[in-house]
Amino acid sequence: MAQYIFTMNGVGKVVPPKKFILKDIYLNFFPGAKIGVLGYNGAGKSTLLRIMAGVDKDIVGEARPQPGIKIGYLPQEPQLNPDKDVRGNVMEGVGEIAELLQRFNDISNEFANPDADFEKLMAEQAELQDKIDAGGGWDIDRKLEIAADALRLPPWDADVNHLSGGEKRRVALCRLLLSNPDMLILDEPTNHLDAESVAWLERFLQDFPGTVVAVTHDRYFLDNVAGWILELDRGQGIPFEGNYSQWLEAKEKRLAQEEKTESARRKAMEQELEWVRQGAKGRQAKSKARLARFEEMQSVEFQKRSETNELYIPPGPRLGDKVIEVENLSKAFGDRVLYQGMSFSVPKGAVVGIIGPNGVGKSTLFRMLTGQEKPDSGSITLGETVQLACVDQSRDALDG
Repeated sequence: MAQYIFTMNGVGKVVPPKKFILKDIYLNFFPGAKIGVLGYNGAGKSTLLRIMAGVDKDIVGEARPQPGIKIGYLPQEPQLNPDKDVRGNVMEGVGEIAELLQRFNDISNEFANPDADFEKLMAEQAELQDKIDAGGGWDIDRKLEIAADALRLPPWDADVNHLSGGEKRRVALCRLLLSNPDMLILDEPTNHLDAESVAWLERFLQDFPGTVVAVTHDRYFLDNVAGWILELDRGQGIPFEGNYSQWLEAKEKRLAQEEKTESARRKAMEQELEWVRQGAKGRQAKSKARLARFEEMQSVEFQKRSETNELYIPPGPRLGDKVIEVENLSKAFGDRVLYQGMSFSVPKGAVVGIIGPNGVGKSTLFRMLTGQEKPDSGSITLGETVQLACVDQSRDALDG
């Protein structure tokens, strides 16, 4: 039997007031498996990943990785070190190798000291060389350049505080992947990424020899990458071997079968309820048994659809002919010009999609439209009846 890379025995997570987000999860993860985690909002997907990453230890049961494996975790909103540039943040992913290389070079410099203990230095340097060889550290600069080119990172000396959401996520991904983990735990890895970056990530994960556990709402990503689907529903984990489309077909059949079972259960409950209401006399023993059965049928849980079928947005106030007009808009950050002399108008009733690679100024445009950022030149005019509502990438404006 293959050795599992991660094991969960009776894992549960309780939050106040005594609400089970996860309960009695027994799962074993195969080495090299690519697993997509699905479930409605609040089902515990991010909680499950935090438990697997060792971030959340306040749990019921046991969550145990195989001894000696290295786990790489990408949260929904990864944090970069604001005091370091792009290269400094990426280098954190190869910190151990970088330290070995630095010590190796320091020893080389110490050989110039005639009073040095050469025998001791040579022994330490030989040990360092073995570790660097094992980690492929001699060509670290080439690896950094390849990774930066593949993920289309901003310039190495760019200030991370001025990067877009997508650029920050690519830097965090690069840092994580260069750390050479055995198991990747990814929470919404395609968030804020443009189409080219998503396509590159799909190819990388397909070729990645280790285990991948990813939460995502991107069904195409799941179809292209996942070989297993783990559905979380009412605290339970339901594994399925196959990609998203195959899982969806299997779930339709399962729900249809469970609907038949539920229908039969309802009929039986109606019969028992009718019997209970009759209040016949002289049935103490039999009555207790039938009442116990009635309560048991009431307590049975059946799988329900957890998908949101419809999202209703009520109509706003009546709009005039002028909604949004932008004239000769220009914006730059230092030498980096986002747009210059841009003009457009948005008519009433329009549904507009804004596309473009990470870092071209999509979110900056939204911030200017909502007054959070000022343009360098040009004007933005809103119609008299226009009321703007905006949800940013971090979703900080949402209640709760």
